[in-house]
Amino acid sequence: MTDATKTVALAADHAGYALKDQLRAAIEEQGLAVLDLGTNGPDRVDYPDYGHAMAQAIRDGRATRGVLVCGTGIGISIAANRHRGIRAALCHDVTTARLCRQHNDANVLALGARIIGFETARDCLAVFLSTDYEGGRHGDRIAKIDVPNA
Repeated sequence: MTDATKTVALAADHAGYALKDQLRAAIEEQGLAVLDLGTNGPDRVDYPDYGHAMAQAIRDGRATRGVLVCGTGIGISIAANRHRGIRAALCHDVTTARLCRQHNDANVLALGARIIGFETARDCLAVFLSTDYEGGRHGDRIAKIDVPNA
């Protein structure tokens, strides 16, 4: 196992930084390394910058999975999903966290700090990190996500 497969990248905007910091401890408790891409305080920042940084970290091989947090999780996941090979899934519960891995091979979990609490976020994270992609019939669908020449 390479270092990147043991590394989870974390990124958040000002609305999500506190939840991001709480999730850091949950990741480390699982024996995984954390690549913290910021932000680290309440000063206003732009969520697309952090969504793009997450996508680049995964594309560069510095991490294989990531967690994004903003107020709702919507904007930051949209920014990340603009990058080929990134499948950021906005999850609100353990069912969506499990299914995004099993059916969509999501490599980024997006959470809304103003939408869910820490316990739910922690549970989503645990399921996201422990669930394998099923493959099979889902493979053809995933292959259609990245649009050539887009």
